[in-house]
Amino acid sequence: MSQQTQLSELNERSREVFRRVVESYLQTGEPVGSRTLTRDMSERVSAATIRNVMQDLEYLGLLDSPHVSAGRLPTQLGLRLFVDGMMEVDAVDPVDRARIEQTIGNDNPDTGTLLDRVSTALSSITHGASLVLMPKHEAPVRHIDFVTLGPDRALVVLVFADGHVENRVFTPPLGQTPSSMREAANFLNAIAEGRTLSELRGHIAAEITARRQQLDGLAAQLVESGLALWDTADNDPRLIVRGRANLLDSQEADIDRVRELFDDLERKRDIAQFLELAEQGEGVRIFIGSENKLFSLSGSSLVVSPYMNADRKIVGAVGVIGPTRLNYGRIVPIVDYTAQLVGRVLSGRKG
Repeated sequence: MSQQTQLSELNERSREVFRRVVESYLQTGEPVGSRTLTRDMSERVSAATIRNVMQDLEYLGLLDSPHVSAGRLPTQLGLRLFVDGMMEVDAVDPVDRARIEQTIGNDNPDTGTLLDRVSTALSSITHGASLVLMPKHEAPVRHIDFVTLGPDRALVVLVFADGHVENRVFTPPLGQTPSSMREAANFLNAIAEGRTLSELRGHIAAEITARRQQLDGLAAQLVESGLALWDTADNDPRLIVRGRANLLDSQEADIDRVRELFDDLERKRDIAQFLELAEQGEGVRIFIGSENKLFSLSGSSLVVSPYMNADRKIVGAVGVIGPTRLNYGRIVPIVDYTAQLVGRVLSGRKG
């Protein structure tokens, strides 16, 4: 049964009972009893009538009772139904808006510093844990070089056309020589100029195959080792996580599961999946509990929105993790506004 169908099949009284249970839960985190609802309903009804309605909502899977005699709580399905069909989204509070805008500052910080500030501010404002996915650098490559640091260590230096430089220490193939490193660098520079790193990766396998005769075995391994490093590390956008203590301090947090979530994030095991969440479309997306593998163990919710560059291409995302009883009506517009602001600022930069 679709969510819209479920909503349409609820009569006005059932919808009001359901809405008030969810809103009370999001505010207090506590089960809601029938006697409490009798004081808030728009029509005068008995506690027995409300109990019957709540039983029907429980049968539909929208509410649950933690104890036989306790009130009701919304289920994950109930929260999803409320968020998609009944939630009223607030405007961004002027104070929150000002705090977000202040993170930009007047000192024109580099992109990394700027997004770190944004992540810290977002965590502070929402009292949750913030995630910011930094954009990868996609300027055309000007030059690539390999530098020997020792028998088992080498440095890859990548110079972009806009002057940006990346370098990383890696373990080269056994038996590499200065001549094989020069040969590998010459090979890469011959095909890299004018291409972004993403475009270069798309060409490198075919070029290695087509020109295998021009490289000895060690040089080919060195090429593959150097590019594999960027493919799995620095070429992936960087994930900034701030405010994990806010989630650990949540009253309903399962501490061990939340720590496992953040350990996974900090090890970047699921960074590709987080990027996929952001790239599935414009606008804010909400993932509640087990709806997403990344947060299923912690029982947390994620509110995430992508941001775009000047070409309207999604290049990163900002998000907030919190308990399932997040104040979605407040958090959603904050995340949305932050993503739009980041996109405008980054689109105004040349590099």
